[in-house]
Amino acid sequence: MTVRERFAIAGEFPVLRLGFGAMRITGNGIWGEPGDPAGARAVLRRVIDLGVNLIDTADSYGPEVSERLIADTLRPYPAHLAIATKGGFDRPGPGAWRPNGRPEHLRAACEGSLRRLGLERIALYQLHTVDPRVAFEESVGALAELRAEGKVRHVGLSNVSVEQIDRARTIVPIASVQNRFSLSDRSSEAVLRRCAELGIAFICWAPLDRGALGRRSIVRSARAHDATPAQVALAWVLQRAPVAIPIPSTGSIEHLDENVGALAVELTAEEIEVLEHFRRPVADVLRRAAAKGGRGAGKLSRRIRRARP
Repeated sequence: MTVRERFAIAGEFPVLRLGFGAMRITGNGIWGEPGDPAGARAVLRRVIDLGVNLIDTADSYGPEVSERLIADTLRPYPAHLAIATKGGFDRPGPGAWRPNGRPEHLRAACEGSLRRLGLERIALYQLHTVDPRVAFEESVGALAELRAEGKVRHVGLSNVSVEQIDRARTIVPIASVQNRFSLSDRSSEAVLRRCAELGIAFICWAPLDRGALGRRSIVRSARAHDATPAQVALAWVLQRAPVAIPIPSTGSIEHLDENVGALAVELTAEEIEVLEHFRRPVADVLRRAAAKGGRGAGKLSRRIRRARP
């Protein structure tokens, strides 16, 4: 496998395996207009210039701001561009996110996205999150109805478990799953494996933990490839599975160029092996120590943190 390969979402939309997350072209707290609207539009135009053809957004980004900026900047859309959006959150204020998976909300959210984006049909419409107050089947069923009506071409999920993926697939074909995944957060490892088994796109949000990029193992690999630590971290995600599509979000052209440069980085088997141990299961080790009496657990925790690559 080469990291430059494209992946055909649902077998129909061949996309570069590094998309653009359009969350951070809004204001602080993902709320309101960006501080530099011209700069945000320049980033979107640069996305197209770089050949990136998957843009992921949501009605809750702004709210509504991200979708409007995309339409105002990029319409008429290039034929090869796939725009994915999401519904399932209410936004009571800056930095605040409240799940809303009620079918009537999802329908209104989808129809609003269609208007703002200027589309007759959304290529990929995703349930943004699972609302614990609403039966999961009701939320997924609403997206299935939108698909049957031709408003949505394909249905995706976000922030879900393996079990929820399998339940959703009994209701409607699932084209993608979008979960958080990075070198430092592998809590969705089982979900990635299930997506790989099914041939479903695994769209990775927050694939960069910039606070962890100074670690020795990443810096060494970056120097060896004449790359940046962020590019190494993205390359690791890309080489993790052929269905993985990271969508780093940025409002900076400089960071956008850097992110796309990760497609040229091919990590060796040895480097991947080292990075596999980037985040060791400290909690599991401590639980085993506690089961043996707990003595020295705090000292063990400190030793493990210092020993991490």
